Amino acid sequence: MTQEENIQKPVRTTRFFNRLRLIGFTEGVSTLVLFGVAMPLKYLAGMPEAVRIAGSLHGVLFVGLSVMLMMAISRLSIAWSVALVGIIAAVFPFGPFVFDRWLLTKVNISKES
Repeated sequence: MTQEENIQKPVRTTRFFNRLRLIGFTEGVSTLVLFGVAMPLKYLAGMPEAVRIAGSLHGVLFVGLSVMLMMAISRLSIAWSVALVGIIAAVFPFGPFVFDRWLLTKVNISKES
């Protein structure tokens, strides 16, 4: 590995980790919007399109988060079981936020990068 590659790797790792956290946060918010806004609109106001839109967006974000967690196994050297816990956490409201706090304690990202 050249010196330039050695310098760039921590920066890319930090960027990936920050993107993983961002998509986790966004997916968590989409879950809350789906359960807290779209579903009540569907059942109380007769607006099924709210669930269709929010559910589709949530689905895309869930798949994106799952892919990012699988990529994190090699890029951040996390265990596959940690990635699996992240995917399971994303199923529950507030799960991605709890997982994010836990992940911060498990992944060692250099502050210098």
